[in-house]
Amino acid sequence: MLDKVKELIGDVKSFNATTKDEVEAFRIKYLGSKGLLKDLFSEFKNVDAAMRKDFGQALNNLKQSAEGKVAELNDALDSSTSEKSFYGDLTRPSEPIELGSRHPISLVKNQIIDVFNKIGFTVSEGPEIEDDWHNFTALNLPEYHPARDMQDTFFIEQSRGNFGTDILLRTHTSSVQVRYMEENQPPIRTISPGRVFRNEDISARAHCIFHQVEGLYIDTDVSFADLKQTLLYFTKEMFGKSKIRLRPSYFPFTEPSAEVDIYWGLETETDYRITKGTGWLEIMGCGMVDPNVLKNANIDPTKYSGYAFGMGIERIAMLLYQIPDIRMFYENDKRFLEQFKSVL
Repeated sequence: MLDKVKELIGDVKSFNATTKDEVEAFRIKYLGSKGLLKDLFSEFKNVDAAMRKDFGQALNNLKQSAEGKVAELNDALDSSTSEKSFYGDLTRPSEPIELGSRHPISLVKNQIIDVFNKIGFTVSEGPEIEDDWHNFTALNLPEYHPARDMQDTFFIEQSRGNFGTDILLRTHTSSVQVRYMEENQPPIRTISPGRVFRNEDISARAHCIFHQVEGLYIDTDVSFADLKQTLLYFTKEMFGKSKIRLRPSYFPFTEPSAEVDIYWGLETETDYRITKGTGWLEIMGCGMVDPNVLKNANIDPTKYSGYAFGMGIERIAMLLYQIPDIRMFYENDKRFLEQFKSVL
């Protein structure tokens, strides 16, 4: 009988519980009116006189252990419940995290990159602070060339008497193309997205800061027909439009040069408004790379030819999302930006 009590003491000490119900069941089992201790105390009169002292001490030890275990477990569970209520129900799903939204400029830029990646164009990037050579001279705009007046430039440092060393904020991402040609030999197939700067008055249609994506392809036997097919592919993928036209134009670094229009249509009042009733929209400029530009980048123009194109990302975004004012891109108005959550 004494051995049984000692075994029960070991069971009590090793017992553990995770709920109040388990603790209560344990209490009833050992300390209840019909529990094990009640039965064992009833057996006390049947124990040999020589064993009664040891048996009585063992029973008291069992009772104290059971009572102590119940108190210990209840305290532990009460503490756990208090902590749980302080932090809330830790098993519940958390509150939904409010996601931000991508800027429409980023959305359109990434979409353009994806379109050209599918036909082998890689992305190249360069510095926003440029020197005169990469921004102007290497692109067939030598010193005092009248075409420099086409772009009102933010100069950071103008060197007196040494015009070619001027430091400025780049006016186009064509400077990245020059750097890429200097470091890579044909075949070259790259696009250059980035931010550019021009000293212009800010209005609903123009800003002194904007973004461009310019493309460059140089290889043997590249023709204007290759350029046209690339642009047709782009307009189909980007706008779902399959009709384009190329109007003669002038850019110092391409010859011949053209402006690219897409036929937007005249199905709605908005179409009439944005196309001024013609159905046509200008979206970019393009042309065959001028041989002088190839020479300046140490590429043999007798062996290689190429085409280039460039577009303003803001202009594309305004068309796609029907945004009436370019200044909205830079005001950081959450009401405006949150409209683009659904197109992440």
